[in-house]
Amino acid sequence: MRRFLTSLVLASLLVTTFPANYAQRAAHRSKKTTAAVTTQRGVDTIAANQMRDYLTFIASDEMEGRDTPSRGLDTAAKFLAMNLARWGFKPAGGDGTFFQRIELRRNRTDSGQTKVEVNGRTLANGTDYLPLGGPGNVSGPLVFAGSGWFVKSKDMDAYKGIDPAGRIAVIAGPPNMRPGGISRDDYGKYGEDSMNPTDYARKKGVIGLIYVPDSQYLANWRSSQRIVARGSTVVARFQPQQQSSTPLPSIVLSPETANALFDGEAQSGSTLFNAATGPSSAAPFLLSDQKNVTLNVANNVETIPTQNVVAVWKGSDPTLKAEYVALGAHYDHVGSGCPAVGTDTICNGADDDGSGTTALLAIAEALAKAPTRPKRSVLFVWHCGEEKGLWGSRYFTEYPTVPLNQIVAQINIDMIGRIDPARKVGDSTNYVYIVGDDKLSSELRPISLEANKKVKLELDYKFNEPNDPMRIYYRSDHYNFAKHGVPIIFFFNGTHADYHRPSDTPDKINYPLLAKRAQLVFYTAWDMANRPQMLKRDLELPALTRQF
Repeated sequence: MRRFLTSLVLASLLVTTFPANYAQRAAHRSKKTTAAVTTQRGVDTIAANQMRDYLTFIASDEMEGRDTPSRGLDTAAKFLAMNLARWGFKPAGGDGTFFQRIELRRNRTDSGQTKVEVNGRTLANGTDYLPLGGPGNVSGPLVFAGSGWFVKSKDMDAYKGIDPAGRIAVIAGPPNMRPGGISRDDYGKYGEDSMNPTDYARKKGVIGLIYVPDSQYLANWRSSQRIVARGSTVVARFQPQQQSSTPLPSIVLSPETANALFDGEAQSGSTLFNAATGPSSAAPFLLSDQKNVTLNVANNVETIPTQNVVAVWKGSDPTLKAEYVALGAHYDHVGSGCPAVGTDTICNGADDDGSGTTALLAIAEALAKAPTRPKRSVLFVWHCGEEKGLWGSRYFTEYPTVPLNQIVAQINIDMIGRIDPARKVGDSTNYVYIVGDDKLSSELRPISLEANKKVKLELDYKFNEPNDPMRIYYRSDHYNFAKHGVPIIFFFNGTHADYHRPSDTPDKINYPLLAKRAQLVFYTAWDMANRPQMLKRDLELPALTRQF
């Protein structure tokens, strides 16, 4: 008792002896410490073992490569949603769910109804030709149209000096191949100074197209068969912008069949089409009217659903919680659409972008386990269809489930689980590539640098310049946010030999480094979510020069 009373007296003396503002300073220090502990407790849950567990599931063979659309992608989406629900996240997809539904339209050739005849002889589908689509039944004589292109500045005219109207054009080269030796500046204004083979053929009255492929296409004939069987898929809401008119009935013809088709013509078929070296270019000419081809191409159109996964962690500030820090990664990959490794045809996409998908999931768990919430809300979007052309991020930014003008910034993560083999000997492996933090907002880079003091990674800006040959700034989901004026930061580890291969597997991930990079994203987002003001938007979006 006496010892207790002595302690009490000493404590009273200390309180009355120290200056009055000491308590204020101590309270201020305590507040700062509490904030630091809050972040620390959250970020400490982001650990290598946790990342390994999540990624082993996301990139397993059972996910079938997470193609868009696919059963595996849907399973991955349900896995994400299940965890988000148990951690207490608010669904922000649509209809009270975590899923932002996206309707796809798939156009596939009906092999049973498609028929191609040359002078009355029926060709074998899959051997003599591959159908490309463009439904219709056309019949007529032939015209050889070289590359099929019109490029005014290069005096390139696939139908120069001839009238191809009512004929079926034979194009020397695989579908969508651009002519060599031409820069993007040579094309000028599309529709006036240049046109691709399909649009130019339609303008000249051509009724159908036959492509004769090069040796590279022939080497991948079986892969092309699978691609044809899958058909072409587009986002239904995007289709009017992607396709201005119905494609012409089209096929890819084997060189052997093409040579037989050209037999006896003034220009030898063997000169135009060589099975070993591929097609060569020659002046356009009309084939004998006695040679007639019928293309009866039948298509089936089906509607398929897919989804972005969208969730919100609500902020604590009554006013600032209406603003969002957006975090994104694409959770799709390419299915089995890459060259096999032995008998393995499943492209697991552990790094691309299982690593980003897992990092986002770990960050979400860290937020849920932190003792307090950040002031602003944090928006999580797992995008689908990135591999198809940034479908999911484009869809979200055109049909957002939260107001885009209330998004402070978007942080995108795509491939952060590996080490770039191109880094020079002696370079640190304790790094991450940063793209975009000096664009759109002058406040982004200072935030990034400050957050990195807690993690101490080397921030490498190798791919940051918009004119970099890889054009990384334009190639992942962050670009669709940037186009709408939202400042972005992109985290990336570079490419490697397993990129888009079945060998991109979970056992090759550097999990401690993956966790460290995810922690950097957490700290960066936490800082943005607690700033008193939205980020300045005081810099211009770098211009994108497109080559159609």
